[in-house]
Amino acid sequence: MLERLETETFLTLAEELHFGRTAARLGITTGRVSQVIKAVERRVGGLLFERTSRSVRLTPIGRQLAEDLAPLAAAMEAALRRAADAGRGITGELRAAFLGESTAPALLRAVSLFGERHPDCRVEVREVQLSNSRASLLDGSIDILLASFPFDGMATGPALMREGRVLAVPAGHPLAREERLSLEVLAEHPVVQYPQATSAGFKQDRTPDHTPSGRPVPKGPAGESFSEMLTLVAMGRGVLPVGEHSRQYYPRPDVAYVPLHDAPPIERGLVWREGNTTERLRAFVRAATDSAGSGSVPGQAHRSDPSTASAGRLGT
Repeated sequence: MLERLETETFLTLAEELHFGRTAARLGITTGRVSQVIKAVERRVGGLLFERTSRSVRLTPIGRQLAEDLAPLAAAMEAALRRAADAGRGITGELRAAFLGESTAPALLRAVSLFGERHPDCRVEVREVQLSNSRASLLDGSIDILLASFPFDGMATGPALMREGRVLAVPAGHPLAREERLSLEVLAEHPVVQYPQATSAGFKQDRTPDHTPSGRPVPKGPAGESFSEMLTLVAMGRGVLPVGEHSRQYYPRPDVAYVPLHDAPPIERGLVWREGNTTERLRAFVRAATDSAGSGSVPGQAHRSDPSTASAGRLGT
């Protein structure tokens, strides 16, 4: 069985593919990283990395070991965190983030109530972007995120916010003079696309391939941030279905927002990596749910029972 340092060193190097960055992350020397990796390779009986003066790459054996070890290491860390939380109560630090200006007030309400209930636990609040929200959860930079559903592959809490959908169009476009529109209009105009990093489920919800009647939707260019996507709209490169809160948080003289009368509402809530479900996190979801006035309680795996979280329910 590998020791903890061996496991951490191997998995970190498998991610970074750089001895210096691995050493910096672990707080050890590059020489120590090399020693640990050589020891693991001796135990395995084969090379785990191909090293040259310019690059470090996983061998097929190394890649397989990384794929097998990663979920086991995450599960062990989660078990240790849960035990620590149970032993010392809700203390330490929780890193919470928001995605989009409209979600910040709801997150701050949750932080305020959580702080009243658990004054010994500090909450750090950060902002993430469309392009790095998922990566920030996966690499542990943040513990929990208030974002739009769907968020594929993550545990989710109850919906905390709901809003209607509108279509963002250039201010001078004929569609801007309409009082309301149907989703069928998407078949007649290119639709600006979300960044590649966003999940398939989220993209299908926001920028579908077909209208409700089955007509294909032409794809426009992609933006790397929401502001960049709205700029593409303003330039006449396409239209974009968004939440109606965009009128308040992203007002622009060159973009008009027209209601979509036949579109389902957008839901937003908390998402987190399933293996990172700690007592701190559960307490924060409870505070967020209570501060939103829904009266639900968070947890682990069922939509209608927030005492458990819903894994893989919905994208970025």
